[in-house]
Amino acid sequence: MNKNDTQFIVQKIRSQYVEADNSKKELDMLRELDAEVKRPAQVFGYVFGIIGAIIMGAGMSLVMTDIGAILGIENAMTPGIVVGIIGMLMAIVNYPIYKSILASRKEKYAERILKLSEKIMSKEEN
Repeated sequence: MNKNDTQFIVQKIRSQYVEADNSKKELDMLRELDAEVKRPAQVFGYVFGIIGAIIMGAGMSLVMTDIGAILGIENAMTPGIVVGIIGMLMAIVNYPIYKSILASRKEKYAERILKLSEKIMSKEEN
């Protein structure tokens, strides 16, 4: 095998790894952008949902146990129902708020994500 053939084979193999490495970096960037879009909505959804569930549970506890009497509330039924309904409403509105946060973030990042994905897809076809 002569020197030119060897260099050609080396360049061919080397180019495969350079392109794959660059494509991998772009794919990692795409994943990071996707996470950047979804993470704030997910964090809000979890935190708001947990708080709503705790408030609803506190209302249920006021209604079903003697905690109201311990706290000095003579008739804990009414405040317990009110607190439970507030927690329930928080749980009910959690998903629509989550979807609206996600939609606004998708709109904000859509152009960047689409450009990067088109770039990756065009490299894959070549």
